[in-house]
Amino acid sequence: MVQRSREGKAGRAGPGRAATGAPQPARASDASTVDEAPLQGPASDAPIVSAGPIVSSAHLVSARSVQLSEFEFGMIIANNAFTRWAVRCMAAAGLPDLTSTDVMVLHHVAHRGRAKKLADICFVLNYEDIHVVSYSLRKLTGLGVVRGARVGKEVVYETTAAGAQAVARYRGIRDRCLVAALSGDDRENADIGELARVLRALSGLYDQAARAASSL
Repeated sequence: MVQRSREGKAGRAGPGRAATGAPQPARASDASTVDEAPLQGPASDAPIVSAGPIVSSAHLVSARSVQLSEFEFGMIIANNAFTRWAVRCMAAAGLPDLTSTDVMVLHHVAHRGRAKKLADICFVLNYEDIHVVSYSLRKLTGLGVVRGARVGKEVVYETTAAGAQAVARYRGIRDRCLVAALSGDDRENADIGELARVLRALSGLYDQAARAASSL
């Protein structure tokens, strides 16, 4: 009777304890009572999903030239970065109220120190809307950095002494903040030159495409 009573107490003891009440290690069969969460594999085991080319408009990507869409995205962000730089550099040079178009027009008017006609400025900078450049010239004239003079039936523009000084300050800031960041080795300069050639070639391609689209 005594032996059976002891066995009954042991049977009523919890799965982690013996009849004496001392704690016992959990058995493998009891794992579900300890933690029922499924085990996860390491993150490195997850499949890597390719996001495709880096573009801003995935719906325009063509199988014929995925690279063209990648180029367009690079051109968009590079153009925005360049125009932001040009405006801030000119502001540091003493002309804080200019747009990127104003800055480009001022630089081209100063180019080679020769007076230029409005039509020539638009042609070289590839501006289709002549009124945009005309507005910039009026703005620059009002600021005293550009002056216009009539020659026959045409008006030509050139920089004033104040304009030439602003352009010179711009160059100094450009050398210190931008050009100094380049390594200056032949390989890097060759790559930049090749990129400039490709950009000029592609600008002609886009011009032709624009004329084709206008005829549709």
